[in-house]
Amino acid sequence: MRDIDVKEVTKTVSRLSQEANFFLSEDVLAALKKARKEEESQIAQQTLDQILENARLAKDEQIAMCQDCGAAVVYLEVGQDVHFTGGDLYKAINDGVKEGYEKGYLRMSMVDKPYSARINTKFNTPAIVHTDIVPGEKVKITVVTKGGGSENMSQLHLLVPADGRQGIIDRVVKAVADAGSNPCPPLIIGVGIGGTAERTMELAKKALLRKVGEPSPDPENAELEKEILKRVNALGIGTQGFGGRITALAVNVETFPAHIASMPLAINMQCHSARHKEAIL
Repeated sequence: MRDIDVKEVTKTVSRLSQEANFFLSEDVLAALKKARKEEESQIAQQTLDQILENARLAKDEQIAMCQDCGAAVVYLEVGQDVHFTGGDLYKAINDGVKEGYEKGYLRMSMVDKPYSARINTKFNTPAIVHTDIVPGEKVKITVVTKGGGSENMSQLHLLVPADGRQGIIDRVVKAVADAGSNPCPPLIIGVGIGGTAERTMELAKKALLRKVGEPSPDPENAELEKEILKRVNALGIGTQGFGGRITALAVNVETFPAHIASMPLAINMQCHSARHKEAIL
């Protein structure tokens, strides 16, 4: 059994909250540079240049790359041989979000009483926390800062098995077409298939954590990703909706077994500011 003081969790979440907002990961930067080379539309080329320059400035100045610093979504993979000491784990996570957003001068976007008074909680808390128990004595913490514009374009479809593979493709492509410029393309598109309504939504969001350009290890899913990406990029929405060849950088599909009468489908879109960082304690 390994003891971990929750103060280490707070410190790590604070650091990751800032780093996610300041530093675009290398796989996303590489995908944006590749898109710039492949794009033929002049206005889309210019916009991609601005996106890349914005990422450089955010890194150099350590300032937020987007004014929407997102909701804090925290994924925990907790080794079953870990024992947390020193306090409440979830409070430690929220303390880390509060500290990170304050130190990083990041916009606080969370509001309480969401359908009435909409009162800002002032600390960008509470975080949305997902916890998995895994073998071992380590803890992996991933902080995702998810912007509202892209999150608002999420969709859930409770399909039936007869809809099949083509039904999945058609609905994902239609979701991107309906979203237009709202999720700030070029996008990373997370697709969850199977499970139940809540499970498939989790799959779609977690799919966004896979490195851009890294296909699914399942050949069937990898082929589906490839076909959806081709269809999406044929829409011509382009960077920031100005038109062009590149509407999405990647499509990431995750699947889970489903009930014989069900085929849930979830779509979660990520803007070009694909912000997430991870650490292992």
